[in-house]
Amino acid sequence: MLLTRHLTSFLRDFYSNHKTALLLTGARQTGKTFAIRQLGESFSSFIEVNFIKTPKAVELFKDVFSADEILLRLSAFTDRPLIKGETLIFFDEVQECQDIVTAIKFLVDEGSFRYALSGSLLGVELKDIRSVPVGYMSVKEVYPLDFEEFLINIGVAQRIFDHLKECWDKLEHIDPVIHDRLISLFRLYCIVGGMPAAVERYISTNDLSIVAQTQKDIITLYKKDISKYAEKDKLKIREIFDLIPSELDAKNKRFILKRLNEHAKFDRYQNDFLWLSNAGVAIPVYNVTEPRLPLKLAETRNLFKLFSNDVGLLASQYADGLRVSMLSGKVNVNYGAIFENAVAQELLCKGIAPYYFNSKRMGELDFVIAGEEGVIPLEVKSGKDYERHNALRNVLECREFDIERAYVLCTENMERKGKIIYAPIYMTMFLAAATEASDVYTIDLSGLQ
Repeated sequence: MLLTRHLTSFLRDFYSNHKTALLLTGARQTGKTFAIRQLGESFSSFIEVNFIKTPKAVELFKDVFSADEILLRLSAFTDRPLIKGETLIFFDEVQECQDIVTAIKFLVDEGSFRYALSGSLLGVELKDIRSVPVGYMSVKEVYPLDFEEFLINIGVAQRIFDHLKECWDKLEHIDPVIHDRLISLFRLYCIVGGMPAAVERYISTNDLSIVAQTQKDIITLYKKDISKYAEKDKLKIREIFDLIPSELDAKNKRFILKRLNEHAKFDRYQNDFLWLSNAGVAIPVYNVTEPRLPLKLAETRNLFKLFSNDVGLLASQYADGLRVSMLSGKVNVNYGAIFENAVAQELLCKGIAPYYFNSKRMGELDFVIAGEEGVIPLEVKSGKDYERHNALRNVLECREFDIERAYVLCTENMERKGKIIYAPIYMTMFLAAATEASDVYTIDLSGLQ
């Protein structure tokens, strides 16, 4: 079935307004290949070259630096017509063919055709791919479906989103019936997640056991990738990957190195954590020493939480009883790890870099993000004690930080109390990345001319 994705409109707009090639990167099974094939239907001719399924295709770009020669070889490789101005050429699994990065410059410069690329593990296999070739290729990170996309695909009407946005903007109560239904759907999303295959299985069958098997297959694929692409440190990386669910379920969700090895030191494992992050299968959320802008400067790289790239994959690794409890809405069960993972994932989809803050004096904030007016703390509450947040109050009362507002993301309706906005956790979809200030600066030359 065809899933509705924000990615579809992005691709359509990109190829209408840009002449460069586009590389879709991200974890496996996030829908990159399908999206480009769907885009290819709008071209008169669509040519796909998959470097894993057809390894001999790698030879097309080996030691060749002429667009004419590459296109000549390509025409011999495919039986599809190369129609100038009307053909999209798609190179898939490009991590298997690093020469394509160099070749794409010449192909784009030649200008007869449009180009799309896709691949996984690119942050691992092609470390400099984001910086070359400048001016010839753009990069788009692809994530699992966010909650808004999930709702659209299961049939939630646009008027519901309009109502939610109005309530968000005006800080008004959401219709109670709509709110209750959306909390239930959010719990369902936490189980199904946003992997396209899992979402498709759920929509077509409503069978969560089939969804769980699909998620198990994806996790198995990730582990195979670790063995294939991380030959040197695969055992350490696999161990870290396997520990993500239990580490997040601990009271202190920070990843504790000693659970890997009693004598483990961060500098010995740093590259292994980065491997999982660069491969797109884990989301590191780093600690900041203080909640001030720019957060990046206060980042502490050796203190972090490590989330799964998909909340459904995370939930599938816990006992089946937890998923049943979530669906039934039991309030005496701690869903903290799953809810926090869903928020981290949502923020990343929105282009927001999440951090967390921990201080012995003030306590810990689940997340801090950069907003238009400064730092915005986010607390995630899965139970009825959503008004208990001493660390948040401590930070808000600190004049030194001068924080104007904070959000508590919970299962209750919209409400504002002073600087704290209590918002249903599904409303995370309306948090927006801070826009960068204009770079336009006019020099005052009065008196100098």
